[in-house]
Amino acid sequence: MACESNAMSDERIGEALIKEVIEEELKAVGEEAPPLTPLVMQVRSEQEQQVVTQLGTMIRIIGDRVRDDKEFQDAIDGITRGSASKSERFLQVANKVFEHGEITWERIAVLFYVAGRIAVTMVKAHLPRSVAEILRWTVDFFKTNLLKWIREHGGWINSFSEFAQLSVQRVSSLNSHVCSFALIFITGLALGSFITWRLTRNL
Repeated sequence: MACESNAMSDERIGEALIKEVIEEELKAVGEEAPPLTPLVMQVRSEQEQQVVTQLGTMIRIIGDRVRDDKEFQDAIDGITRGSASKSERFLQVANKVFEHGEITWERIAVLFYVAGRIAVTMVKAHLPRSVAEILRWTVDFFKTNLLKWIREHGGWINSFSEFAQLSVQRVSSLNSHVCSFALIFITGLALGSFITWRLTRNL
């Protein structure tokens, strides 16, 4: 029963995390997301929400490297153009993230971040209703292609250490002077979430 509960929790957290990243990306450019809450499973506790918030922060730090990748940016910008449907173009971008078929925590983070950037592109193109579609397509991709892998690799809790390490690498590559602060901050996030998660699981 506990295993089943953990499996459902991984699904809930994944859906809520995609929504979190999309909303935060829109906020970062001063745009407001249309109502997205009814479209995903809701977290069931304050602890799960804390996990979502902290993972979202690390994912956005990791994903920022995509800003420097012209090929990714062209693919994101191309979502609103071309003859193929937007859903087909989204799938092309998602498949590009996993183009060699290998799933890793970093690639999952990049996919969620890319979904947020695509949402920003849609809003800037005056297509705010498309944000809900981006959310739905990303959640579908997550459930179909990534959820099983996440469960087999220990669930979201096992992502914390890798996300923290990747976040520190990203921040330190931008500014070596803030590396020590970033290490303390991000490690604290990961450790705090881990402790919270374990306490929740033991209740």
